[in-house]
Amino acid sequence: MKVYNSQDIKNIALLGNDGSGKTTLTESLLYHAGALKRRGRITMKNTVSDYLPVEQEYGYSVFATAFHVEWKGKKLNIIDCPGSDDFVGAAMTALNVTDTAVLLINGGFGHEVGTQNHFRYTEKLGKPVIFLVNQLDSENCDYEAIVEDLQNIYGPKVVPVQYPISTGPDFHALIDVILMKKLSWSADGGEPTIEEIPAEERDRAEEMHKALVEAAAENDESLMEKFFETDHLSEDEMREGIRKGMVTRSIFPVFCVCAGKDMGVGRLMEFLGNVVPFVNEMPKVHNTRGEEVAPVENAPTSVYFFKTGIEPHIGEVQYFKVMSGIVREGDDLTNADRGSKERMAQLFVCSGAQRDKVEQLSAGDIGCTVKLKDVRTGNTLNSKDCDNRFNFIKYPNSKFTRAIRAVNEADTEKMMVALNRMRQEDPTWEVEQSKELRQILVHGQGEFHLRTLKWMLENIDKIAVEYYQQRIPYRETITKAARADYRHKKQSGGAGQFGEVHLIVEPYYEGMPDPTTYTFGGQEYRITPRGKEEIALEWGGKLVFINSVVGGAIDARFMPAILKGVMSRMEQGPLTGSYARDVRVIVYDGKMHPVDSNEISFMLAGRNAFSQAFREAGPKVLEPIYDVEVFVPADKMGDVMSDLQGRRGMIIGMSSENGYEKLQAKVPLKEMSTYATALSSLTGGRASFIMKFASYELVPSDIQTKLVSELEQKDEE
Repeated sequence: MKVYNSQDIKNIALLGNDGSGKTTLTESLLYHAGALKRRGRITMKNTVSDYLPVEQEYGYSVFATAFHVEWKGKKLNIIDCPGSDDFVGAAMTALNVTDTAVLLINGGFGHEVGTQNHFRYTEKLGKPVIFLVNQLDSENCDYEAIVEDLQNIYGPKVVPVQYPISTGPDFHALIDVILMKKLSWSADGGEPTIEEIPAEERDRAEEMHKALVEAAAENDESLMEKFFETDHLSEDEMREGIRKGMVTRSIFPVFCVCAGKDMGVGRLMEFLGNVVPFVNEMPKVHNTRGEEVAPVENAPTSVYFFKTGIEPHIGEVQYFKVMSGIVREGDDLTNADRGSKERMAQLFVCSGAQRDKVEQLSAGDIGCTVKLKDVRTGNTLNSKDCDNRFNFIKYPNSKFTRAIRAVNEADTEKMMVALNRMRQEDPTWEVEQSKELRQILVHGQGEFHLRTLKWMLENIDKIAVEYYQQRIPYRETITKAARADYRHKKQSGGAGQFGEVHLIVEPYYEGMPDPTTYTFGGQEYRITPRGKEEIALEWGGKLVFINSVVGGAIDARFMPAILKGVMSRMEQGPLTGSYARDVRVIVYDGKMHPVDSNEISFMLAGRNAFSQAFREAGPKVLEPIYDVEVFVPADKMGDVMSDLQGRRGMIIGMSSENGYEKLQAKVPLKEMSTYATALSSLTGGRASFIMKFASYELVPSDIQTKLVSELEQKDEE
């Protein structure tokens, strides 16, 4: 394959809702570029994208597929992304390593929640966008309504470049307002017949042409001057203006195709090749030190690994982008993240499962390699005198969690190895071995996301697994001061065990003054702090431990043992067995024995005294509350609000954003376990949400009673 320089390379991401036709478009693009002799079909399971067994089993994209086309001396690297929001990680990865997004819209459904979500990602990353209306042959397609909708949502920057003469099953012709020609196709698609615009379409075409020329001219002063003078721009000048406008996101061109019938795809390919920005025309990426790294060849080599694929008979396939310099076959590079040395023994460019060997790749290009020793997704390899690292891909928080276990307990270790390997394939699969909950948790973006993980474990790794409900990480705290004492005494011949501890517990808040006196049962207790430890707890909150023992009632050497006993009970709270937090403990008195007192005695005395005092101090259970943002169509707003309120959610805000209503709420984690599935069911898959931890709040008294009784019942069993 020809070696391409940085100025001849373009990187493009195909985005769009499920069913918008990205995989079918991929086949047509490859066919038009001459890379395929025959277009594959999803139903035949022979497409370049969706080639992995799990994708063919379920019939939808799970992983992003990289492919390339060569077109008139240029190389176009294109990444076809899954449409489902459950697989958003692949879309986020692709957008970060490409420069332009082609956002497909199903002509039969118009603007959908997936369109909105993907556009929001491009907005955060500042990427140029092309809207592509597909399936113009759909019975329900209304192109004018789709464009009007896009302009209402995203503003006048949305500018049509083409429009169909008619839509529906008879679609076969469109007007191109850059070329100012009519393009029509036979029933088999392919190359169009190019004709003059019919008289009945002339006025509309000229009006749209003028709007496009104005939008293009706005992005370049010299073009604006020429437009004012002549009221006209040449085709090349329009291309230049559109390209500059795309880079600054001041123009979003709208194209239309029917990829299934191979109509309009060739013209789209021309636009991608002629107008879409090259890698060296886009803003520079920054390394972890905040320094710009330009995609130029005359610089030290830096290679960023953005994806790991696991393929049968091959193992790990590592996908990378050359951030700077040139990487050559046989290069020895250093892993900036892990310190190891790696040899790039083989370099490939890929089209799905097919890989073509190349000798070198230039800055900005995308390729893959195999058989690296110690490279993980997100690592950077550098040549000598280069120390770049990159971490520019930010993944969304998980939205769906389940506990997982191997059906055969002996397979647990094997399952963990497989889970950690699979996280390299999709970093939005997160695995957590929770010491607190005593469960292995898998976090993901939704039910489909975790169902796919289970399918791969059972069918690829041959490990039978099952999901079950995750436990909730409750917390315990107290609401008032209380006092207790406990004597631990054990005699069994010879040396015994003896320790007595008197202590006070009370709620702790940041900045509270040191204690002086307490009154319990009419008796006053004076406190003289002699030592103080503030312990920031791993699970949040603090434990403050004060030694106020006077007169040598307890030797100072036993204080660490008492603290250890208190901490052991903090780790397994007296009410529900959950972690306790925000407590101040004052040890003010006790007794010891000259022979029988030892550390274990005072640890047990401290643990039991703390437990008794805690139960008398108005103990309360806290539950995790999450900030939830739901993007929902206006017609489903009432249903979604009612559902959130039924989940003990508190609505705290409402606003409109890009054609959808945004609901903000605070919802207990306990009520969110089935939310992804319920929201999809309520809205027909048209809504989406994000969630992140906010705080711990008191649970209602009836729920606390239920939780406490559950623990008591479990202890009895």
